[in-house]
Amino acid sequence: MTGGLGERWRRRGGRTVGLVLAFDPITEFALTLLSVPPDELEALGWSFADRKRLLDHFLRSGKAAQRVPRDALGQSLITLRLPRRDLAPLQRFARRELPKAASNAAMLGRVLRVLDEAA
Repeated sequence: MTGGLGERWRRRGGRTVGLVLAFDPITEFALTLLSVPPDELEALGWSFADRKRLLDHFLRSGKAAQRVPRDALGQSLITLRLPRRDLAPLQRFARRELPKAASNAAMLGRVLRVLDEAA
């Protein structure tokens, strides 16, 4: 079994980064990601599988949010853990698509700042 462990590590994306954001921006980011039509996915160079993989990172953050009381959920800080290789595509997406769908300019600024700091 040569390279078995290393191969699995590379397939999963290698090193991970943690993005600490409030739950509301995470939700808005995920909804925007979900709403991208197929022709714009192609323009981003993504397939449906790529989008699903990225959405899975956001869904995992929902599991962490289940432990938070509902009245404090919106501003609770949640850590998104994602492979470093997915950071650049999310940055491009955030710069290109989030301004079109963001309901709050401050949220957009926080998301972009967190993505830039992680890169």
